[in-house]
Amino acid sequence: MKTQPLKGMRDLLPREQALRDYIQGQILATYRAAGFQRISTPILEDMENLDKSDGGDNLNLIFKVLKRGDKLEHALASGNEKQLSDMGLRYDLTLPLSRYYAANRNELPNPFKVIQTDRVYRAERPQKGRLREFVQCDIDILGDSSPNAEVELIDVTARALLKIGFTGFTVNINDRRILRAMLEKMGFAEDQLDSVCISFDKMDKIGADGVKAELTEKGFAPEAVQALDDFLRAGDFSLDTVAAKVDDEALTADLRYVIAASEKVANGRYGIAYAPSLVRGQGYYTGMVFEVTCPQFSGAVAGGRYDNMVGKFIGQQVPAVGFSIGFERVCGILLEQGYQIPGAKPKMALLYLKDADFAAVLAKAEQLRADYDVTVLPQAKKLGKQFGTLEAAGYNAVAFADNDDVKLLGQKAE
Repeated sequence: MKTQPLKGMRDLLPREQALRDYIQGQILATYRAAGFQRISTPILEDMENLDKSDGGDNLNLIFKVLKRGDKLEHALASGNEKQLSDMGLRYDLTLPLSRYYAANRNELPNPFKVIQTDRVYRAERPQKGRLREFVQCDIDILGDSSPNAEVELIDVTARALLKIGFTGFTVNINDRRILRAMLEKMGFAEDQLDSVCISFDKMDKIGADGVKAELTEKGFAPEAVQALDDFLRAGDFSLDTVAAKVDDEALTADLRYVIAASEKVANGRYGIAYAPSLVRGQGYYTGMVFEVTCPQFSGAVAGGRYDNMVGKFIGQQVPAVGFSIGFERVCGILLEQGYQIPGAKPKMALLYLKDADFAAVLAKAEQLRADYDVTVLPQAKKLGKQFGTLEAAGYNAVAFADNDDVKLLGQKAE
């Protein structure tokens, strides 16, 4: 039997779990204070739903679940690989939310402001920063087509990041409709735009030369590739410049509004920026997209508008927009920084001897809990080793059931 978890998945030690519980609690408190309500959905979704979800590259990372019994036998006999699976693990929380809303919309408020904090699964190649099982913290607004929904999500998400200690970050904003319109004006065909956007989105990683080379390799019209290259090398990525190329002020009005309103709400606490190359990988985004960049992380907090997703279930469009915090990345950064939970009581171990009156031990522990979080433990023969173990587990002090001595541990002692 193997003791290690599967690759790309992790066991969590108590100290890390305590930090995660605190961070998640702070995020949830911020979201709930803004009127968002939490829901839960199953980790398994119908494969047909997953396949039709426009999830971009994530569709290649779905953990599929084999059919069972006779259904599996018939699928194997068919020789069709696609018949082997009828369900899969969710790769994000947006598709499950869309299905949930489609099924329960008559019982939900409009607009519906919703929280999801749950585990999702992707068949990634395991490496640092890429897990196969991870937690996302999402907030979404369904039923509001106005740009005020985008402004509110930016505000609430930014306040959650501030509350857990992040500063100096910037919310980058783009609108896919504007980007696509500009690319069409440059000469790219409509059916080429998704592929062009994928290359354009790599601008910060491969530079203008890399984007041009990739588009040329894909066989796009040289005139269109050159027009985009000229735009990139000019270095003027302002919304005014892009708007002039698109020549459709009605298309850019919402984006101008969101940027102006978000800057006013931010009031200098964080940055707001227009990012013309921002695309986001999911194919289901239909309008504005967001991504938070920060000295500590990039791309771990992102989202956008997906007005067509619910319509896949009910045949009519429902406006929807969401923002997601990559919980694993955020917690990992805070752990690396030695983050301490503010206002947490120091931790104490109350040690008792073998023949102690255990009821009296518990009564003493209850008295000590006025100032400490207290656990009761049998006293070991080798106290030095026991103290070292307790200190490594984050304990600040040790008390004894049979006397009034208190020993402070390490530098964390108060």
